[in-house]
Amino acid sequence: MAIFAENRKASFDYEILETFEAGLVLAGFEAKSARAKRVNLQDSYLTIHNNELWLTNASFYPLQPKNIPVSYQPDRPRKILVHTSELKRLIGKVREARLTLIPLQIYNVKQRLKLKFALAKSKRRFEKRDLLRQRDITRDVQRTLKTDA
Repeated sequence: MAIFAENRKASFDYEILETFEAGLVLAGFEAKSARAKRVNLQDSYLTIHNNELWLTNASFYPLQPKNIPVSYQPDRPRKILVHTSELKRLIGKVREARLTLIPLQIYNVKQRLKLKFALAKSKRRFEKRDLLRQRDITRDVQRTLKTDA
């Protein structure tokens, strides 16, 4: 399993509650660019329209700019393939608990591109500061233990 794109800020900005796996609907040249790791998942999210799941604001940059259609938009919404029962459950959780769906990774499973996404709750600013403060404290403790030993 090769990871082609990863949303590294997701775990810092959000508290991840549950993860899911789904298929992506891409054009041929978008799949090639994804396999070449020319994808940006920063600031992207998943939306629900007409009982379908869509990946919004993710950029798939073309691998060969000469071979793409003139009307191509790298940030266009892309359809996500999930089972109907799973989608209904997601719709209920998102609307009821005011949660967000965020993409985490794009990877392949047997020649198919898959999207790992999460049901997440946004962290507040003070929670992020506390996390950074705790990391600094543990890093300082480790340094002092290493130099003392």
